[in-house]
Amino acid sequence: MATNRTYLDYNASAPLIPAARDAVVHALVQTGNPSSVHQEGRATKAILEAARREVAALVNAKPDHVVFTSGATEAASTLLTPHYVMGRAPMRLSRLYVSASEHPCMLAGGQFSAEQIDKVPVGGNGLLDLERLRALLGSHDRSQGLPLVAVQAANNETGVLQPIPAIGALVKEFGGLFVVDAVQAAGRIPLDIATCSADYLILSSHKIGGPKGVGAIVAVSDLVMPKALVRGGGQEKGHRAGTEALPVIAGFGAAARVARERLNSGGWPARTRETIEHSIRAIAPDAIIYGENVERLPNTTMFSLAEMKAETVQIAFDLGGIALSAGSACSSGKVGPSHVLAAMGYGDGTGGLRVSTAPETSEEDITLFLDALKNIVARRDRSKPAAADAA
Repeated sequence: MATNRTYLDYNASAPLIPAARDAVVHALVQTGNPSSVHQEGRATKAILEAARREVAALVNAKPDHVVFTSGATEAASTLLTPHYVMGRAPMRLSRLYVSASEHPCMLAGGQFSAEQIDKVPVGGNGLLDLERLRALLGSHDRSQGLPLVAVQAANNETGVLQPIPAIGALVKEFGGLFVVDAVQAAGRIPLDIATCSADYLILSSHKIGGPKGVGAIVAVSDLVMPKALVRGGGQEKGHRAGTEALPVIAGFGAAARVARERLNSGGWPARTRETIEHSIRAIAPDAIIYGENVERLPNTTMFSLAEMKAETVQIAFDLGGIALSAGSACSSGKVGPSHVLAAMGYGDGTGGLRVSTAPETSEEDITLFLDALKNIVARRDRSKPAAADAA
């Protein structure tokens, strides 16, 4: 097994950036509780609110509309609920409409029962079927409650970007609420909650180089909010009880600041992805690159090789010192057929290999990946005559 490793799995988790590490360490040694009114408490409160401002600024939101959670999964479980309040008045949402290619934490449906969930199909390019969503919303029984629609801004496996403003406008046309999983998009493409028609965004720290164990709900307004999932004290304005995890929140804030600065200075160029995909085609002309004809994240390529299982190829890359994923990394270590590819119409148990990079990914990293791919494809091709002779 290779001892020198090349990391190409940023969609699973980005390495902790120095600014976030320094913020975590600084917050760790602070004594006070952010809810305390004495000097030590006020000092920790200042760190907490500074982080809240940075996370809000990443998506052009108001700091007061940011609620910190233990991660994106908790944020999804909080938002995907039939129980909302407008001020103090209860609101009911009777059905959840979620795209079939969503992350597992969205497909699970949060606090909705299975009977209350409709999966909206996607096309072969991974884009949501807007006409089907329109039909579903048009037949929604508003006498039972409002519709709630949940969609990823960017798919975690393929990187396909959904037309979020158009989806949001459709949801508003039918009087629903719109939850956008922005975990993969935040920090990689510009996001503005004020213009994307989302009512709520879900963010995750460790996808942008912050520490694991912290995420956020970002609301366009605090007038309509879900009932708290975690109840107790009055932290986070009553939206999420429990003493705030100050060190990881501070690291999240630092990572959000760096991500925003990067976006403002030119963002994530797509040329690395284009180089990777052009080279994959040259090495393996029979490779399939998923979602290649629609807009995608600048850092994500999902592909498969003919006659090879994705998990077999992933293991070969790992043995060659290359870290990448076979689909989502959020299925308890399981590899195999991708539900995303199945939703896109590749229903024969297809799995894919996901390469996800960052601006700091070097040319050497890409060369090592492509050298490993050449070796894998060469072994496959050498085995074909032997297999044919045996037949």
